[in-house]
Amino acid sequence: MTIQRPPVSGRRFFLRRRRRILAVTAIVISLAVLVVACFGILRLQGNIKVSALRASEVDIPDSSQGLNVLILGSDSREFSSTGFGADTGSQRSDSMLLMHLPPGNGRIEAIQIPRDTVLHRPACEDTGFGYYSGGYGMINSALNYGPACSVAAVEELTGVHLNHFIEVNFEGFISIVNALDGIKVCLNNSMRDSKANLNLPAGQQTLDGPDALALARTRHAIGDGSDIARLGNQQMVMSAIVQRAKSKEVLTRPDRIYAFLDAITSSMTVDPDLSSLAELTGLAARIQAVPTDQITFTTMPTEPAPENPNRVVPAPDAKLIFERISQDIPVNSDKEDHLSRKEEAASAIREVSVLITNGTNVNGLANQYSQLATSNGFTVSGLSNSPTLQKRTRLLIPDSKGAKKAATELAKATKLDIKTTVYEGDSLQLILGQDYADLQVPDKKSIKARSRQANQDLCG
Repeated sequence: MTIQRPPVSGRRFFLRRRRRILAVTAIVISLAVLVVACFGILRLQGNIKVSALRASEVDIPDSSQGLNVLILGSDSREFSSTGFGADTGSQRSDSMLLMHLPPGNGRIEAIQIPRDTVLHRPACEDTGFGYYSGGYGMINSALNYGPACSVAAVEELTGVHLNHFIEVNFEGFISIVNALDGIKVCLNNSMRDSKANLNLPAGQQTLDGPDALALARTRHAIGDGSDIARLGNQQMVMSAIVQRAKSKEVLTRPDRIYAFLDAITSSMTVDPDLSSLAELTGLAARIQAVPTDQITFTTMPTEPAPENPNRVVPAPDAKLIFERISQDIPVNSDKEDHLSRKEEAASAIREVSVLITNGTNVNGLANQYSQLATSNGFTVSGLSNSPTLQKRTRLLIPDSKGAKKAATELAKATKLDIKTTVYEGDSLQLILGQDYADLQVPDKKSIKARSRQANQDLCG
């Protein structure tokens, strides 16, 4: 039996044909996009230049305490465009940024190292830029002997082990800003500097690449014309780039994202372990995961060099900063409000009371420490004097996690560097011995350094 189908109307035929055409068109477009994407990836990969991190790498860099990346802004004049001065064949690091990214991607610490910093630079083996025998001089000149020499100089200065480096030149910086369609800044005063091709009015404004570079580089339009004076502007420019790069106007525009990535990779030189697009993408993803308000730019504290007041050396606070970077401790941890830790400490403090015994011949000592304890939330359930002098100061604690936490907080409250001893009891017992003065911890020193969070109001 033959089944005859009803004739297809002209409209239904047109709709079927249209759907087929749309389907084929969609496939063609998808293939085209895929081809363009593959070409884009190959192009981006081909953009990246590679140079050695060190002359020889025996040990794999330890990243258990986070990644430390040296970002170099090169003043090399080997450009296709003009306006940056004559090419002398040399290159220096016009800006240096030590970026620390913890394992959990919770924050970024970016420490600016002034280019006028002087130190005894270590010798550098030839990595394609010549051999350097070492000597006293400015840290920015190390780049003449390649990025590996800058890495060695920064490690010598800071004591921080570097995992990677990224070098970007002037022209690349301009391309990056232009790929973002400019960045917004806010100036308190108009700024003019003929040597940096800078002429900007006061107020909020959008800068293109050349103006952004001029603002970051100018010395003579601000302060005393020193390298230190311009670092505040560099912090503002870097914050503006971060805010713009993480904005919806860029992230939702594939054309801008590609232009941005093309500009970055075209101007970039990296170490071999960071040379693949996958590695760079992984690093970028980690940076993208960090909230903007947890990205902090800090200028290395300095003081005038003894032999030349126009040069600088690290101030004592710089050592504290780099020690914290090495130990993955927030640089401004003394200023941060760690709410969850405070709540945990407060809960532990409420669980136990404190007994304080004076084992010295200093009258009223137990009462003094009682006031320190109670002002920090502890309940002091008793004070006493020991019938005999006690040679050592001791802190007896019950065997529980809460008691150990409370003991840590009591040591902080009483400013005593004291070890604990577990005993069978319900309270903390602080027995003050004759060595109590030797155990006193000085007040924690706050680091004094110019810093700025990436989310900070550009007019603030």
